[in-house]
Amino acid sequence: MKVIFHPRFYEIYTHDPAAAPGRMEPMVKALEKEFEFVEPEVASEKDLERVHGRRHIQSVKGEPMVYEIGLLAAGGAILTGEMAFEGQPAFGVIRPPGHHASPHSCWGFCYFNNIAIAIKRLISEEKIKSALILDFDLHYGDGTSNIFGGSKEVSYFHPEGTNREGFLKDLQRSLQTERLYEIIAVSAGFDRHEEDWGGMLKTEDYFSIGKWVKESSLEKCQGRRFGVLEGGYNHSVLGRNVKSFLQGFRD
Repeated sequence: MKVIFHPRFYEIYTHDPAAAPGRMEPMVKALEKEFEFVEPEVASEKDLERVHGRRHIQSVKGEPMVYEIGLLAAGGAILTGEMAFEGQPAFGVIRPPGHHASPHSCWGFCYFNNIAIAIKRLISEEKIKSALILDFDLHYGDGTSNIFGGSKEVSYFHPEGTNREGFLKDLQRSLQTERLYEIIAVSAGFDRHEEDWGGMLKTEDYFSIGKWVKESSLEKCQGRRFGVLEGGYNHSVLGRNVKSFLQGFRD
């Protein structure tokens, strides 16, 4: 299993919790001895245009540093998707996150919708016709929902639950759907952890989630699966939570 990362993701491109200094380092430290790292290339504007309108793209261009790192994050998501299609599970340790980015607007520390860009690329290349996006971030990915709302090809699911047990059961149900799909993409936000903003999940729960995604992908879509980083803001636990998820997610 590959981890997609670029040293430019260490750079502080703006002032928000997703761009905070010291956020990426604990994840890299936790993963680098156990997983192979691969550097992505930047996405093209054509890749962005499959998801976002020209006016939105131009508005992000007005912040050159954000735009540059945003292109690299989108490129990282594309690479994870391409690897997954080829049968190699992959995870993008990337930023900025993306699931609050809609076709013509964005908020919540997001600029371009990384996972949607990756899925649209696979569809445009006629590699897949359908996908399931599982988003276990604390926050609903309104951008991803806006992009794929009403789509016959792509299903977006954000588990709900007022407690740990209810949330995990709802997540499991989402993976047991009868609907056919050719790849599973995961918007992996770790801010629902008991020591992060959500105050709910334990570190071992992320292992279980990764394992459930793996098992579902093996059953339904030849093991094709990938994920990208969304939220997660307590730097002291973020590395171990991501590692736990990937240990369940890999082969």
